[in-house]
Amino acid sequence: MNLNAPGIDDYLHAISPPRDEVLAEMEAYAKQHDFPIVGPLVGRMLQVLARATGARRVFEMGSGYGYSAIWFARGGGPKCQVVCTDGDEANGRLAANFLERAGVAQQIDFQVGLAQELVTHYPEGHFDIIYNDVDKYQYPEALEAALPRLRKGGLFITDNILWDGKVLEPADLKDDRDTQGILEYTRRIYADDSKLFSMVIPVRDGVSVSVKL
Repeated sequence: MNLNAPGIDDYLHAISPPRDEVLAEMEAYAKQHDFPIVGPLVGRMLQVLARATGARRVFEMGSGYGYSAIWFARGGGPKCQVVCTDGDEANGRLAANFLERAGVAQQIDFQVGLAQELVTHYPEGHFDIIYNDVDKYQYPEALEAALPRLRKGGLFITDNILWDGKVLEPADLKDDRDTQGILEYTRRIYADDSKLFSMVIPVRDGVSVSVKL
């Protein structure tokens, strides 16, 4: 589903600066293997948010082979540490090569396992940014597990929040647990403005950004 007016995505890509060799190769790999990544428009937004908040500790729930982690690490600068998580060891091995070539390997701790469990190993209020891109039906669970580990004033960022427009047809997709997970997650981040102040940005497949109050 095209979330923007015809031609807007093409325009945004055209005005964006070219990526370096490593990011370009990762984008080509994703296209060739039909592997979901955030892409350069969202990637640049993540870098802007990391830079604007002065992020020093980032936790990624679902990292794939490290594409978004590079944007976060570069945005936060050399003192920024990014914890990557993924359930597939092969993605971790692939990420190691890309992260080394991108010059950010020393900033990354790549852990294999379930993100919702791994994040609980850290103290409350530990992270400046938590990025959520696990399986969509797990979004509510991910929020509940990770939110205590985010500091006040920190950002909770979630990808695929518009889910190719399926959120517009919830009655027809009541048995689709991924869509229902996204809908429930969205309800929760908007439920209480005294705890989280949230918005949805309709770029690519939709990204929600919530500030912990």
